[in-house]
Amino acid sequence: MKKTIAAVTMLSCAGVAIAQSSVTLFGAVDAGASYYSTTSSFYSNTTRLLLPAAEIKRSQTVLSNSGTTPSRLGFRGTEDLGGGMAATFWMEAGLANDSGTGAGTGGVIAFNRRSTLSLSGPFGEVRLGRDYTPTYWNDAVFSPFSTLGVGSNVVSSVGSNLQVAKGPGSAVSATDNYMRTSNSIGYFLPRGLGNFYGQVQYALHENTSQSNAPGTPSAKGRFVGGRFGYLSQALDVALAYGESTAADATTLNAAGLPTGTRLREKIKTLNLGASYDFGTLKLFGELSQVCDVSVSTAPVSVLGLLTTREVDKYKGGLLGVTVPVGAGLIKGAFSWVKFNNDLGAAATPFAPDRDASVRKLAIGYEYNLSKRTALYATVARIRIKNGQNSPAIMGVVPGGTGGYLSTGAGTSGYAPRAATGYDFGMRHAF
Repeated sequence: MKKTIAAVTMLSCAGVAIAQSSVTLFGAVDAGASYYSTTSSFYSNTTRLLLPAAEIKRSQTVLSNSGTTPSRLGFRGTEDLGGGMAATFWMEAGLANDSGTGAGTGGVIAFNRRSTLSLSGPFGEVRLGRDYTPTYWNDAVFSPFSTLGVGSNVVSSVGSNLQVAKGPGSAVSATDNYMRTSNSIGYFLPRGLGNFYGQVQYALHENTSQSNAPGTPSAKGRFVGGRFGYLSQALDVALAYGESTAADATTLNAAGLPTGTRLREKIKTLNLGASYDFGTLKLFGELSQVCDVSVSTAPVSVLGLLTTREVDKYKGGLLGVTVPVGAGLIKGAFSWVKFNNDLGAAATPFAPDRDASVRKLAIGYEYNLSKRTALYATVARIRIKNGQNSPAIMGVVPGGTGGYLSTGAGTSGYAPRAATGYDFGMRHAF
């Protein structure tokens, strides 16, 4: 009888625990057939020679994933702590369902999309772990195609390329500190502030320093940013700012002591996005400016230091629309980015500008077979001007691994000029 009473008591306690907690399995699988093509054209920096016939084209047809919804598998759980407080975990992994592997490094399944633990209550939410950056949200939310597939926001593509090219780099993802950041501490405003929302985020760089070399601690990898917005039934508008430390290094001599030579580089992002739902259609808009600020300091004599500062700017935006038609949704977007090189005008009268620009037009259609399953088709066209000036960053591709033929910004060579992409697929969310 005592054992029976004890067992009933344990089951009763377990029932209370289950009633106060919940764990959810969720995710999505998105698969499609995609075609990508790129065109690289010959150029000359001395004669302004541009030969339309001197083109090299590359194409690729693939079975793709995440054309309109990110393929992923996740677990999230919440425990009610009472008094309006709750503890929550969120573990989300990317999937490459076209090959049956994960989207992590080496094709393994890793919780690299989001991995957070948080405490929420009347004060708001404190979130720890790997999460999206505040500035990325505007690129994704205020675009009909978000940052997925061939219709992806070109502002996002350039921002991603810039982070890969300049750093800080990560073993998890080369785009870290643009799209997501690890080792972050985030705070979200509580609900009940009218229609206002907001967040701030700080990511630790977790670098080490030498005790015998004062001034050597590096902040490379650090991120700080925030986002504040207003959301009503029809209107959503948000302003975001983020600052990523791409480089922070002091040169040491043979004795391990600082020489006085130092390089600091930060990528500073400011963007404003908005959408308005009229019912018959929904409009999207975004303005963005990303500044790549590098400061180098080197000793020139016993009298002092020489400091050089360079600021490259990437100014862009997007205009988009979605139109519901029965069970379907028509999508359209035009996005652009202009690169302003801080080196200024070219040295010779016949040389092309040192600046560059990229424009993208995307049109798509999504047909909902149910609340969780849909068919989709998207086509996009990209045009690049003076792509030889910043091919690694401005050479935006619609997808795939083909890329452009680029021989840099020398006297003459090949540079990114245009690209086309198609997606035809299906997605299912669960």
